[in-house]
Amino acid sequence: MKISLIGAGQIGGILAFLAALDRVFSEIILYDVVEGLPQGKALDISHSLSVIGSSSRLKGTNEISEITGSDVIIITAGVARKPNMSRDDLLFTNAKIISDIGTQIKHLAPDSICIVVTNPLDAMSWLMMKKTGFQSNRVVGMAGMLDSGRYSFYLSEKLGVSPVSIEALVLGGHGDDMVPVRHCTNVNGLPISNFLSDDDLEKVEDRVKNAGGEVLKLLQTGSAFFSPAVCAYRMAKAIVFDENLATVASCYLNGEYGLTDIFFGVPCILGKGGVKKVLEINLSEREINQLNLSAERIKKLIEQLRNV
Repeated sequence: MKISLIGAGQIGGILAFLAALDRVFSEIILYDVVEGLPQGKALDISHSLSVIGSSSRLKGTNEISEITGSDVIIITAGVARKPNMSRDDLLFTNAKIISDIGTQIKHLAPDSICIVVTNPLDAMSWLMMKKTGFQSNRVVGMAGMLDSGRYSFYLSEKLGVSPVSIEALVLGGHGDDMVPVRHCTNVNGLPISNFLSDDDLEKVEDRVKNAGGEVLKLLQTGSAFFSPAVCAYRMAKAIVFDENLATVASCYLNGEYGLTDIFFGVPCILGKGGVKKVLEINLSEREINQLNLSAERIKKLIEQLRNV
């Protein structure tokens, strides 16, 4: 199997290391337009191959043609958020980058599955689908898995239990208007409402919505990279091994949840071919209203991209 990582920044470098460490992909391509950056990171990781027991072949390159024949492509290329910036502030800068990459993928790796990490993630996933011309199931955005993971972590901190004891669900756009779904969130099968009051839950959920900004503020020089990389790679493995993994991702909707021609964070099944199915769940009137507000923001971003 061949995986190509487009963008050799912090997320791309970690993805390359995870792929080498996991030994799932025999060929790993790390691409970036910055000369020396992908080559240096690939060489650094390659120096550890004998220690981690990996026979994967890593190559850092500035030639986009090296992605030819890829099975999975993870796209992290683009400008990262800086302090006091929203994900939406990156729209046109990153749209140009995604447009160019999507056009190249269409010709060089027409059978690949694309996982988009570049922000604003839902809008960039939509643009990637349009530029590649791929069927909608073959493009998916990494967001809901990360947002749900953050919800699990903050709840575990509040309750003093292991994060693995908590199943959390966050839907909607990857932004400040994401929607934590309380009735689908539990501690070892027990409803989260048994443990925390509405006020406590609201405080935790506010922190979840601003989790990326919290990391950004602490780092000062860049945004989160470890957790996005882990989530994107987990999605890639689910696709490669046809796991039928039930998770949350930014998927193309064509009528589901009353939404059309939009990428949006929803429950889905990931496996061979990408998104096998979008799962529709019952939501409260309050949650539906929140999702619609989140969707309106993404629709406005997409409208600005129709002529890109």
